[in-house]
Amino acid sequence: QVQLVESGGGLVQAGGSLRLSCAASGRSFSSYHMGWFRQAPGKEREFVALISWSTGYTAYADSVKGRFTISRDNAKNTVYLQMNSLKPEDTAVYYCAASGTVITTSASRYNYWGQGTQVTVSS
Repeated sequence: QVQLVESGGGLVQAGGSLRLSCAASGRSFSSYHMGWFRQAPGKEREFVALISWSTGYTAYADSVKGRFTISRDNAKNTVYLQMNSLKPEDTAVYYCAASGTVITTSASRYNYWGQGTQVTVSS
């Protein structure tokens, strides 16, 4: 079992920045690929960013590339999402997730999920 808890969300003006954190507990955090997803009301959950467990390989959705940065600190069992140049369309609940095997952008392939943290960007 892996438990994930997100924090760092809030209300910010367009053009501002937020740093989200995801704290993990349980076994073998460093063996999991980690991803960030988001979901707006009435819409499907969508991929935002991921980072591998071994090489530090990262990938981003086109909509956030160049603005968001994913990182992890295995010693602290924590993954981060630095969000810069925020836009109103970034407004959503943000979730972190863990995958035990394949590096993937598909939400259905992730095994564990946090409870989510709200990010609201005003214009």
